[in-house]
Formats: sequence, structure tokens, C-alpha cells
Amino acid sequence: MKSVEEQMAIIRRGSSNIISEDELAKKLAKSIESGKPLRIKAGFDPTAPDLHLGHTVLIQKLRQFQELGHHILFLIGDFTSLIGDPTGKNETRKPLSKEQIAINSETYKEQVFRILDPDTTEVVYNSDWMGKMSAVDIIQLAAQHTVARMLERDDFSKRYKENRSIAIHEFLYPLIQGYDSVALESDVELGGTDQTFNLLVGRELQKNNNQEPQCVLTMPILEGLDGVQKMSKSLDNYIGIRDPASEIFGKTMSISDDLMWRYYELLSDLSLEEIATMQKEVASGNQHPMEVKKQLAGELTARFHDNETAVQARGEFEALFKRKETPDEIAEVEIPAGEDGTIGLAAAMRGAGLVNSNGDGMRMIRQNAVSIDGEKTTDTRKTLKTGDRVLLKVGKRKFSYVTIVA
Repeated sequence: MKSVEEQMAIIRRGSSNIISEDELAKKLAKSIESGKPLRIKAGFDPTAPDLHLGHTVLIQKLRQFQELGHHILFLIGDFTSLIGDPTGKNETRKPLSKEQIAINSETYKEQVFRILDPDTTEVVYNSDWMGKMSAVDIIQLAAQHTVARMLERDDFSKRYKENRSIAIHEFLYPLIQGYDSVALESDVELGGTDQTFNLLVGRELQKNNNQEPQCVLTMPILEGLDGVQKMSKSLDNYIGIRDPASEIFGKTMSISDDLMWRYYELLSDLSLEEIATMQKEVASGNQHPMEVKKQLAGELTARFHDNETAVQARGEFEALFKRKETPDEIAEVEIPAGEDGTIGLAAAMRGAGLVNSNGDGMRMIRQNAVSIDGEKTTDTRKTLKTGDRVLLKVGKRKFSYVTIVA
């Protein structure tokens, strides 16, 4: 087992906050002395059937703890899903049906073991203990927290001030998430920065139940492909871990050069020293950022498929973008230029049916989601001229050959 200092260096990587580092160091030292691994918990509500790279920021950190010799508790919140996580919500969230939760839970189990070692991962369901609690038990749990404390939460506070609805059952969510830590006797709980309040409730409830309080480790929220908003299926800016290999590779290649380094830090298995060396190589001009991005895309594709498939996906990408070879089904469109013999890029995209309006086109350009002949552009003033024939790509998979005519 690595020393406390070595473990702390690995655990700190990419994390937003550790509450507290001193406590965690003591737990690690005790673990080394006793030979007993720490119990590391992270909970996931099965609110959708598929996990994406945003979820894997936490799962990657779980794997790091696992590789350090600790015991992983992958908690599927099938009971909390019946409530609906109010975190970040402006309105009361509708709970899922038991049937949908059961279906999603099974897909989570299959997907998570693409990253975690099943031999040292314990999959647990909070319905196993919450489903056995009586009404009296729930009331006694609720008695361990106050309304005033609940209203310190950002989302509850905002909704209260704006006279928006807060259902009583929503107050139960952080209490049940916190009680999960009591039931599992967790030493460390991981969560996103938006879950800090709930994670701290776990510490409080453990103290109330004469347990040593868990340490809390929060991880940053991963930006989606647009580089602006949180990765989300609803925003269509995500990379799903069950996506085809060509999709994972191609979507990764679509991120900006700046965002690439954040993905490296939070998702790659490379050391921070190796990443820093690559950054210097790119900054000095000795390494092209596209080649570095291909390495990242290959690593992520291999993680969720295999090395051979990742190599094939890279070959397909290079055939499509580097050598300008394209599938047969890509449309050919002629678009008339203006009186001056030019047309704005956004207008050309609209004319090719790649976007709904010039404004939509401008937004996609600003979000670094547009390529001309395989090269990204964020120049909203970019124009094409009569005689130009280019391959336009918008978003992840919209293509068109465009010829500008008089």
C-alpha cells in the first residue's frame, strides 16, 4: 500500500474540495497501520438508462481509490429516485416509477464495470435499508435536522425567496442520502460540487449515530462538448459510455483545444507530469494539439470498448477528416453567393440545412461546433466565396458538401 503522502497526491488530483484533508490523512494512516481498507462511497440515482463522461469523473476517482487498495461502495439510489433529487432544481422534480428505476439500475451495473473492478466493488441499493424503515423511523430521522438548516441549501433558499413550491418530501432527500452513509459506515463519500450540502448531512448524521464522520471529497462538474454548460443528455452535449466507438472518438475530437486539457486532468489515466509535458510540447509547437487530442480520444474509446476498436475508430476519423474521405450519403448542395460574390458561413450553413437560422449558425460557430474541411473555426465573420467547395460539419454528425455559385 502506498504511503499517506502518495495516496493524498493521487486523491487530490482533479478534486474540488476535501473535507478535511487532515481527517482523511489520519484515516489513511490508520488504514495502512491496520491493513483494513477504507470504505469509499458514491451514490448514483438511476434517473436515466445511460451514463456519460460527466458521471465517470466520479467513477474514475473511485477507481483511483480502488487501485490504492480501498473498498468501493457503488450505491444505486433506487429509493432516493422515488423522491427525486431536488439539487439545482427550480421546481419540484417528478419521481420515477419503480419499473423504470429497476430497468435503469441494471444498465448502471453493466456500465460501471467498464471502469471499476467488479471483484473489489460492492454494489448496494439504498432500498435495502430504507425500504425496511417504519414511519416512526422516518420521523426520528427527520428529527435530526431542522427546517432552518435545510433552507441554507442554495436551491431551497432561492425557491423559498421566490415563493416557489418546495414539497415536504424534498427535505427527506438529503436526510436519506446522509443516512446511507450511516447504514454503510462509509469513511469517505464522493460527489459533485453541487452535492456538497447532502454530503455534509451524512457527516452530521454519522456523528449523531456515534460513528466517526466520513470525509467528503467533491469533484468538479464536467463541461459538455460545447465547453460551457454541464455535460447533459438533455443539452445534447454529452459523450455516452455506451456510444459506438466512432461516436466516442469523433465527439472527443470535437472539443476545443482548451477543454481538452480539462478532460485529460479529470478523465485520463496519464499522470499530471505526463500531461504537463504534453502541454509544454504543444505550447512550444513541437506537438500538434490535434495529435494530442487523438491520444485522448483513443484512450477514452479503448476504455469503453477495447484497444483494437479504438485504433479502428481513429483510422475512420482520419479517413473522414484528415484525408477528406467521406461517407457516400453526405449531401452535395449549391448555394448562391451574394452580389459581392461571398456568403457568410452561418448563412451557408442555413442554406445547406445544417442549422435552422443564421442566429443558430452563429451560436454553433461561437461554441466551436463548426468545421470547414476538418478544421474548427470560431470566426463568426468567416465568409465563403464563389467557386468554393467545402465540407461543412456542424455539431457531432451533420455534414454537407457546399459549393458556392454565382
